[in-house]
Amino acid sequence: MTARKLAVALSAILLILLAASLPAAAAEAPQNFAVLDTPAALPEIKFADAAGQPKTLAGYSGKVVLLNIWATWCGPCRKEMPTLDRLQAKLGGPDFEVVALSMDRKGPEAVKKFFIETSITHLALNIDTSAQAMFTLGAVGLPMTLLIDRDGKEIGRLIGPAEWDAPDMVDFIRSRIAVK
Repeated sequence: MTARKLAVALSAILLILLAASLPAAAAEAPQNFAVLDTPAALPEIKFADAAGQPKTLAGYSGKVVLLNIWATWCGPCRKEMPTLDRLQAKLGGPDFEVVALSMDRKGPEAVKKFFIETSITHLALNIDTSAQAMFTLGAVGLPMTLLIDRDGKEIGRLIGPAEWDAPDMVDFIRSRIAVK
């Protein structure tokens, strides 16, 4: 092999290795995930944690957030909740959090019971017993999930259930976390 061919081959290998080590900043959105061309401001929503303490999305500033609007009485929500728990276990940390926001009017006890029954251990209990957040965010049904950037702006949304821990979904969310 000539020196020139060797240099070209080594350059190609280096480019492949470099590309593989970079975050997939442009990972393609999974099916049914509607990504906005430009992140959009979100209206303020209020909810409470398990202890009844008030919360807002501003409390997650600096993190990428996957906000899932759900309820224990919603069949598709119940099915997807374990996948959200596994996603939080896999990616949750200082840069990312799954915020599962229950719309249960029966209060946090109904959600606690569901979490125990389904072995949900990585998601924090968040609840809006008034369901006002659902209407404020324009949910046409449950579940509805919004991906929110570090500045609190909506990147995109998915209406209906999803396999949140599926490899394509994890890669897509990782690519959004990688954007600083």
